[in-house]
Amino acid sequence: MIKSSHGNTPFSITYGTKAVIPTEIEMPMYRTAAVDVVYNDEELWLNLDLLEERRERAAIREAKAKLKMKKYYNARVRGVTFRPGDFVYRINDAGHAVEGGKLRPKWEGPYEVSKALGDGAYKLRFTDGTVLPRTWNIANLKRCYLLVMAHAWISTTIRTCK
Repeated sequence: MIKSSHGNTPFSITYGTKAVIPTEIEMPMYRTAAVDVVYNDEELWLNLDLLEERRERAAIREAKAKLKMKKYYNARVRGVTFRPGDFVYRINDAGHAVEGGKLRPKWEGPYEVSKALGDGAYKLRFTDGTVLPRTWNIANLKRCYLLVMAHAWISTTIRTCK
């Protein structure tokens, strides 16, 4: 199978020639019938001499493909950061058993960001002010939007999550 990133098969990158499967040897096909036994060894040595150049071209093409994919991904990804005072939801860990099993909520919270440590690490605290004992990565957090609705005789907080 040809790899689309560099345009070669793994066999041809390793051995410098196309693979011949046993059915191609048994059944006369143009690829196997046109082989001249005298010049075959010379062509194999020539292919081995050119193998390093072929590998370098494949590496360059693969690097270009990776750069193209990286550019495509980075154009569409949104960078998210939190500041101290922002409210977030924290993902429910699969590590600790909680009531509800599979049907439990995926997100816990809201928590308040108490400190941004850099590189996507944050210290969180409960809304009552007690700090959680460990740091949390941004991959495990989601912004929480708190809407405070005040009425003449009712003050309620509605939690929404996007």
